[in-house]
Amino acid sequence: MEYLGNKEILNNYKIGFPCSRKVPADIILKTYYWAIKLRNDGKCVISGFHSKIEKDVFDILLKGSQPIIIVLARGSKKRWSKEITEQIKNNRLLIISPFNEKVKRNNSVQAKKRNELIVSLSDKVFIPFVKNDGSIYELVRSIKPEKLINNFD
Repeated sequence: MEYLGNKEILNNYKIGFPCSRKVPADIILKTYYWAIKLRNDGKCVISGFHSKIEKDVFDILLKGSQPIIIVLARGSKKRWSKEITEQIKNNRLLIISPFNEKVKRNNSVQAKKRNELIVSLSDKVFIPFVKNDGSIYELVRSIKPEKLINNFD
């Protein structure tokens, strides 16, 4: 396991956020409002922040001051954007990769492992949308019901 940033963030109460890539418009809007609420409440979110909706949620969260954890489905990059580097320097961001730096590209097997790691590190998991035939559907079936957040509150 590789870590970049503030490992103390792992001590926070963490809400996992894996999400299907294709999400209906009404769910997207609700998810944005959910992210704003978490940001305003200072809640730590852990996600791959890889899909479009996950990236949008990340951008919303960055406007706050709460800690954030990114879990990669590949090895860590050598260079990060100025924005990411700044958040790491401010001890607000932790990047975790279960893969070494030789793993340069994402694939479905690695994404599954990333999502399982997100769930295992989370205190609660919020999945706003699940396609019945998608990989997130399999993930949801493996999560204990008491760990799932079942609404946008």
